[in-house]
Amino acid sequence: MSTETTTQAAPEAGVPHAPAPKDRRVARAVLRWTAAVVVFGALAGATAYGVTEQRRTDLPGLATASDGRWTYPELVRPPLPEGSPAPFARANRTQAHYADPRALVIKAPDGARPDPGLKTDDGWVPTSAYLAQYAKDEREGLGEDLADSGVRHIAGRGWTMPDGTTTRVFLLHFGTGAEATGFCDRLTGGYAPSRPLAEAPDAELDESYPEEARVEHVSSNVYDETRPRGAVHVRSAYLVAGDTVGLITQSRRGTAHAVPFRQTVTLQSQLLG
Repeated sequence: MSTETTTQAAPEAGVPHAPAPKDRRVARAVLRWTAAVVVFGALAGATAYGVTEQRRTDLPGLATASDGRWTYPELVRPPLPEGSPAPFARANRTQAHYADPRALVIKAPDGARPDPGLKTDDGWVPTSAYLAQYAKDEREGLGEDLADSGVRHIAGRGWTMPDGTTTRVFLLHFGTGAEATGFCDRLTGGYAPSRPLAEAPDAELDESYPEEARVEHVSSNVYDETRPRGAVHVRSAYLVAGDTVGLITQSRRGTAHAVPFRQTVTLQSQLLG
């Protein structure tokens, strides 16, 4: 559900009269169409904790319809079990997400087809599929860290766009926010990830990522593959939101474009935040 508020200024001397009713109807229709293509905005609810209206003006770099952004379905946060608090409510001391983790994974945009390289079981991702995203010599140690950190579930989704961009999203659900934060801190490590991805052995923090695109309650580390790159360019981001750690990767032959990547990271953050 979303609401729109229109503020009308008082008429001033020398200002032309308001348009005729027909003109106002046309203007309102244009405004409604414009609102339908914006990127995101959020409303909170009680048990169904919010519906996100996609507002493009809130995302830096997404100012025109031809900027390369994707058309995502309207974001809807899943309902909470009766009596369960939202993840960042004051009563939720462990910052737990009580909703189904699979429903917190962002849906694929229009025109996408499922990524055949990421097999899921009704939205659940086996640990082996998650570990396969990392360099081979990292997988054993990372698997031990996952077990020691008490990971409960991994949910995920992958898709490929017509231009060849492949996106993979993983949400790792832990017992508490402290466990999730500790695990992600050991993954990110600072300016470069401490555990490199298989497709991006060298990456560094993307310092061009706009602060305005970050979401309250969600910490994010955004990386770009360093040059010289191979045939495939990889962008990646780690998110921590309460008891959940997210990994988002986008890869494409040649150049993985910044706009759809940032759009995806921000919208996924909105679902978690």
